[in-house]
Amino acid sequence: MDYFKNIEKIKYEGMNSNNPLAFKHYNPDESIAGKTMKELLRFSVAYWHTFTMDGSDPFGSPTMQRPWDQYSGMDQAKVRVEANFEFIDKLGFDYFAFHDVDVAPEGSNLKEYNQNLDEIVSLLEKQMKAQNVSLLWNTSNMFSHPRFMFGAATSNNADVYAYAAAKVKKQLEIAKELDAKNYVFWGGREGYETLLYTDTKFELDNLARFYHMAVDYAKEIGYEGQFLIEPKPKEPTKHQYDFDTATTYAFLQHYNLTDHFKVNIEANHATLAGHTFEHELRYAREHGILGSVDANQGDMLLGWDTDEFPSDIYSAVLAMYEILKNGGLGNGGLNFDAKVRRPSFEPIDLVHGHIVGMDTFAYGCKVAQQLIEDQVFENIIAKRYSSFEEGVGKAIIENKVSFKELQEYAMENTIKNESGHQEMIKGILNQYILKAGVPAKV
Repeated sequence: MDYFKNIEKIKYEGMNSNNPLAFKHYNPDESIAGKTMKELLRFSVAYWHTFTMDGSDPFGSPTMQRPWDQYSGMDQAKVRVEANFEFIDKLGFDYFAFHDVDVAPEGSNLKEYNQNLDEIVSLLEKQMKAQNVSLLWNTSNMFSHPRFMFGAATSNNADVYAYAAAKVKKQLEIAKELDAKNYVFWGGREGYETLLYTDTKFELDNLARFYHMAVDYAKEIGYEGQFLIEPKPKEPTKHQYDFDTATTYAFLQHYNLTDHFKVNIEANHATLAGHTFEHELRYAREHGILGSVDANQGDMLLGWDTDEFPSDIYSAVLAMYEILKNGGLGNGGLNFDAKVRRPSFEPIDLVHGHIVGMDTFAYGCKVAQQLIEDQVFENIIAKRYSSFEEGVGKAIIENKVSFKELQEYAMENTIKNESGHQEMIKGILNQYILKAGVPAKV
């Protein structure tokens, strides 16, 4: 069955193309920083938003028109596998990602859940081999079902904790079987609504125990993929334990998990935490824990996770700057955890959304690489901190002075600050963006 009718394989046609079903900037074979765009960007399809989202929201019924929605249960799950790989083929993806309940019905009990997964995973594996497609990451949904209303690994109920462990055990086995490059933990309800009945230390200790058990089981079965935690500050819980990258890193340090985990940064989660996308990427990069990226964007006028397809070139440039400075994403990639808008209900809108997202990051990648080659920010920053290259500044850096000596110095010298020239710097950045890599003078 042709699930995306009258859509041929999407090709690169360049900036002058007016074809909405063509890439304007994403040229998979173009070389950047010694790698092709395809190798560097490692684009991935998010199974849940692409194939299971129906367009419903708290104020309205489903709107999406999907050819696979004429089926139900396991029949629908099998058809979605076919649709996923047709979509991957037509857009030229090498990766996809999923939650367990995205690909197979959960069933009425754990045994049925495992049986459903086994059947669908067999189909996934067959298609992956036929099309040479890899699994960027898989994970277990431990937030949708009512049993997880108080969390999973942080639940007050030991039976829920055990059920969550069983789900993750199964998913790690699938990660091993499908050679998933990463395994993601997103603590959808690992947090609290009120401190009035919550023992936060107890819950965090249990969460750490859960992660250590996951590490141990991965070793036992020989799964060597990268473990990732995806920070998010709120929604659905009032306060989630993985609020942002800094909070997550502190947790990993405290519980001796830094050798086993990195972070999966989502752009919309960053802004919900009150940070920019590039802030979260910078923090992760500088602490050696940048693992992968969920590529989307939020609406700054709305205070929830809108998961829009990325189209903000400015943000993409600064994000790709951090990713390139990181040497790429290693096992990770750019996963489009993004959904078309509710009024964009035709299957072709899924294609348009991914084309826009891929072009946005491709353009951002080209501009970021030019900025790095020209050392634009590096030169500005070096000049800004140049007072630490000699004299008292150098002595501070080399730990050769005390408070007493610094007081003596301050008594004898006048402070002379220099302007930061922020407006000029933003103008330079705009110039690079508009010229798509033509160098500007600093």
